[in-house]
Amino acid sequence: MLALENPILKALGLKGPLILSPLAGGPSTPELISAVSNAGGLGSLGLAYEAPEQIVQIIQKTRSLTSKPIAVNLFVPAKTPELSADQINLAIEATKKYREELGVPTPKIDPPYALDFDLQFEAMLSQKPEVFSFTFGLLSSDYIQECRKNRIITCGTATTLEEGLQAQESGIDWLVAQGIEAGGHRGIFSSTEEDPGIGLFPLVRSLVHNLKIPVIAAGGIMDGAGIVAVLALGASAAQLGTAFLLCEEAGTSKPYREALVSKNRKTKTTRVFSGRIARGLENRFMKEMETRQILPFPAQNAFTRDIRKRSAELGKSDFLSLWSGQGIELIREMKAGELVAVLFEELKTATYRVS
Repeated sequence: MLALENPILKALGLKGPLILSPLAGGPSTPELISAVSNAGGLGSLGLAYEAPEQIVQIIQKTRSLTSKPIAVNLFVPAKTPELSADQINLAIEATKKYREELGVPTPKIDPPYALDFDLQFEAMLSQKPEVFSFTFGLLSSDYIQECRKNRIITCGTATTLEEGLQAQESGIDWLVAQGIEAGGHRGIFSSTEEDPGIGLFPLVRSLVHNLKIPVIAAGGIMDGAGIVAVLALGASAAQLGTAFLLCEEAGTSKPYREALVSKNRKTKTTRVFSGRIARGLENRFMKEMETRQILPFPAQNAFTRDIRKRSAELGKSDFLSLWSGQGIELIREMKAGELVAVLFEELKTATYRVS
């Protein structure tokens, strides 16, 4: 029999070893997060693109919908890239036809390209979520200590054993092991290096074997059998994101939803939307931009934001970042609370089969 009692369930009083991925950039809503938490999982708010005042408002809205534990996720601050005139001109030229097609003017490319992390962190801290998770590297001990003082559990992300060891050394409480199968941005520490491409199973086993802190498995998990599989490998919980994109409470746009259930769905990793490697459904922008000028992260993310926004407004998925994991064929459409209940039931059934 697989042991379902572990430090994560004990710390948060969860009904089962299930965590909702942060899903920043639209799908993450107070309604989705609260529904997952109310059903016995841990809902995670993806707030990396939100201003400090919005972070406070969104957390407070979520708190009004649930008294259960929640997590808040932010991006580790990135160094602001220095762009040459040639880089900027090539980037403008590369996207010119798309902006003309969508009817949007060419934006100015000026720093900063991301929000102030310290202000975001302070806003998060003021609301005291039960868990603070982050991705894209390490945070200094000052941030970790501030969370500890406020009794907030910290959770980092790793895509290799080396990253995992560094994360543990930094003093975090838990670690997400993100396999290559995962949808959305890859949690690789470096924004410029190639993807190590390690699958979830070998990554989880390696991290569980070498670390002393609880490991959470993320990447391509879509049902209870998948959760059981990673628990058998030693993970303390599973983190699912793509599985919840079609939920009624998710802020997934209409063209995004249509793409998720379209025929011939295919996921691949790309840098074209943000400058950082991320996995999503292949579309026209992804295919055509691969050989063109792509600015470094987070400049590219800021530069393509208007294209993505207008594409959603026009109901087109051609220019959207359609983040999705490799388990897309198993996606289901139902309310979030119902999906959590189904996942827990599947978990029990699959556990019984392997016991």
